This record gives sequence, structure tokens and C-alpha cells, in this order.
Amino acid sequence: MNKRVIVRLLRIINKVEDWLLISMLSVMVFLAITQIFYRNVVGGGIAWIDPLLRMLVLWVALSGAVIATRTDNHIRIDVFARYVSGKYYAQIKRLVYAYCVIVCSVIAWHAMRFVRMEYEFASEAFAGIPAWVTELIIPIAFTLMAFRYALLFVSPPKRDKQ
Repeated sequence: MNKRVIVRLLRIINKVEDWLLISMLSVMVFLAITQIFYRNVVGGGIAWIDPLLRMLVLWVALSGAVIATRTDNHIRIDVFARYVSGKYYAQIKRLVYAYCVIVCSVIAWHAMRFVRMEYEFASEAFAGIPAWVTELIIPIAFTLMAFRYALLFVSPPKRDKQ
């Protein structure tokens, strides 16, 4: 696969991620307004909206983390940025990216084990939806973050501006 195809594929993936996040946020706002309306006007809420909103918060948070990883915009404490220069800084960043790949991969692996157990136990999240479906975002997001950090390890961005 040549570089142009990879870049095009990554752009498509980025757009899909962006639209999924926008869609989930829009659904959250709509459902929250609907629930408020039903509680204040009708006199009672819809039972499945609150657990769905809690699930969507998890999905939005992890989707946002994946998107932040795309451009290396995660929260970080970068002590070395002020005191280390040049090639040493790049090597430290690569070490950090490698560490992030390992940590995200381990979390993804154990999250997948957790989802598999939820599937086997057939527990229900809400409204007949299996719990494992709502938890799938955890291994998916951490796998994507590991992939993004692997890309950053292979091709790190230029030094951050101070």
C-alpha cells in the first residue's frame, strides 16, 4: 500500500470518527431535552433514556479520547519539553508513544475479556439491550488509541510549540 492510499484511508477514518462523535453528542442533547420535557410537562420521564444517556457519556468520552490521540492532544505532563532539545526530545517522545501503545493494548485486551464475560453471562444493560453491546466501546477505543500511538511512534509530529 502506498503512502497516498494510507493517508486517504486515515482521512476517511477521521471523518467517520468525527461524524460518529457529532451524532452521539446530538442524540445526547436531544434525549436530555426530551427527558426534561417529559418530566416537567407530562409528569414522568421515559425509563430507558437515563441509562442510555449514561452509556452515551462513556461512548462520547472514549470516542473523544480516540480523536485526541489522532493529533497527540491528550492531557500530558511534558517536563522534558522545556529542558531537552533536538534528537533527545524526539527519542523521549518515541519512548512515550511506545509506552502508550503497550498500556492501551493491555487495557484493550482486558476490556475484550471483560466484554466476552458479559456476553457469556448475558447480562442486560437496559431496555433489553445486552450489557456487552454497550461496553464494546472500551476495547474498540483502546485498540484504536494503541493504533494511533503506534502511528505516532513510527511518524512522530514535529516538536510542540512553546
